[in-house]
Amino acid sequence: MTSLLWLYLPIGAAIGFIAGLLGVGGGAILVPAFLWASQAQGVPPAHAMHMALGTSLACILVSSLSSMRAHHRRGAVNRAIARPMVLPIFLGSLAGTFVAAALPSTPLKWVFLVFLLYVGQDLLRRPNPIGHRGLPGPVGMAVMGAVIGLFSALVGIGGASLTVAFLVWCSVGMHEAIGTSAALGFPIALAGTLGYAINGWGVPGLPVGSLGFVYLPAFAGVTAISTLTAPLGARTAHALPVATLRRIFAAVLLTVAARMVWGLLV
Repeated sequence: MTSLLWLYLPIGAAIGFIAGLLGVGGGAILVPAFLWASQAQGVPPAHAMHMALGTSLACILVSSLSSMRAHHRRGAVNRAIARPMVLPIFLGSLAGTFVAAALPSTPLKWVFLVFLLYVGQDLLRRPNPIGHRGLPGPVGMAVMGAVIGLFSALVGIGGASLTVAFLVWCSVGMHEAIGTSAALGFPIALAGTLGYAINGWGVPGLPVGSLGFVYLPAFAGVTAISTLTAPLGARTAHALPVATLRRIFAAVLLTVAARMVWGLLV
């Protein structure tokens, strides 16, 4: 990926802004970008997707922290909601990396693609839902945390699209759901980074600068600037109406999905 390092700074700028705007870590964009870079560098096809997932989660570790701080300053992080989900979401994410490491690369790509298409169309179909449900009890919150963590590690995301959707479904306000999701993205990314580093340790054919399935030069390039643009995204989020935020989120997901479909079928 050395010849592609110039791409990582603009990718980092975009990811930071999107992380702040939508409470996400940016995995929906990072995974395809890193997958393309891995393949261009000549990483063995069997491990290209795993490398993209691991590196994405490492970057989310930083972008989610920056996004969380920006939303916390605006009072949008609900600790009472986040607290019972933190440990289950961490353990679920860690378990997800071991499941992903045992799966071939191509099925992982299709899992990620189906996920993008489902969430994107759902956001467009219901741009401003009105929920009348409440949050489940501690056990229900823990179970949802574990499920979100597991799936997030499988597709290399910070879990925001799932967390935000769940919280909004439970009648949590959109801005509060985004801020709380940003906070919960950190334990997902921490567990995911550790898990992919462990599972990729000693795998032959990975590029120099790899820590297991985490490519450190890409991590450094993206995170160097994402921390600067995340606060700008958070500021923008609080100035936009809910329906607009959801449509922006949907457009990002569906654009990335279309690009992945082209890569898988052509």
